[in-house]
Amino acid sequence: MTSLLKRLGLALGTLTLACGLGTASQAAKINIALAETPSAEMAAFFVALDRAKEQGLDYEWTAFSDEELAIQAVLSGQMDIGFGTPYAAMQRSKAPLRIIFQLSKLKFFPVTSKKYEALEDLNGEPIMLHSRGGGTDSIANVIEDKVGITFGDRSYVPGSSNRIVALMAGQTDATIVDLSNKNKLMKQAGDRFNVLPMFEVDASDEALFANLNWIQENEKEVQIFVDALSSVWRDMSEDPTIIAKEVDPEGPIGQLPPEILGDLDAFYADAVAGGLYDPNGGGRKAAQADMEWYSQAGQLEGDPASLNIEDFWYLAPLDAAAQ
Repeated sequence: MTSLLKRLGLALGTLTLACGLGTASQAAKINIALAETPSAEMAAFFVALDRAKEQGLDYEWTAFSDEELAIQAVLSGQMDIGFGTPYAAMQRSKAPLRIIFQLSKLKFFPVTSKKYEALEDLNGEPIMLHSRGGGTDSIANVIEDKVGITFGDRSYVPGSSNRIVALMAGQTDATIVDLSNKNKLMKQAGDRFNVLPMFEVDASDEALFANLNWIQENEKEVQIFVDALSSVWRDMSEDPTIIAKEVDPEGPIGQLPPEILGDLDAFYADAVAGGLYDPNGGGRKAAQADMEWYSQAGQLEGDPASLNIEDFWYLAPLDAAAQ
């Protein structure tokens, strides 16, 4: 497995964690492909993993350098569950990939140097995005379609915080970042940058997906996982401070720098208020929004009204979690 992951281009410094080893006889271990290394934005996910562990789930996670590699790891069968929105791969691949939980919505913001004041000003201009085929790439595609422009060269730097660093350093004049990093940028250097007016987006940014055959063969483990995620997302919508309270000090999030941990309450309060998380895990509403968004973004072929959401989502675990 190690040699294959190296061939896939696994990021240097990859982190893995095995948990629940004492429960291996009760449940099979699931292998989770993250699309980036653990960060403040992933704290809620790791809280959900801790809750799932308490219910007997045995898991190991591996951090890939971007979403595309995480998708390929699931397609190859080396990983069981991945982070991403692999709609193009779902439609074109023979592997029956299905989404089981919406982690976050596409709440992203175009931020630029003072060179630009409107989306129209970006016609022909280079832009820095997260990953090829990922959420920010699809946002750029829809901006082009809705505004009637064509971006210049696209470069890819995973992580909104890294793209903010590039913007501050003058390595790019335009990028698309998440809510938290947009707020941090404007607080620190709002006089140097613009947040361009943006239309509303409700489709999925990050979701959990897996091969349908694997899901159905591991229904118990998948249900434990989705139940844990659902409980955290519901609790978080009522009290965003629950995340910082439940972070394991010895876990990957607990090992982040104190200044990041100190901002968790503010981050999740802003994210919940900004509608980043659906307390119901997305479900049919998110699936339909995704059909429309990713069709317009060029990652799905065909009329969105003719697309069957069950060809892309497996809703049984979410339905059971809601009962």
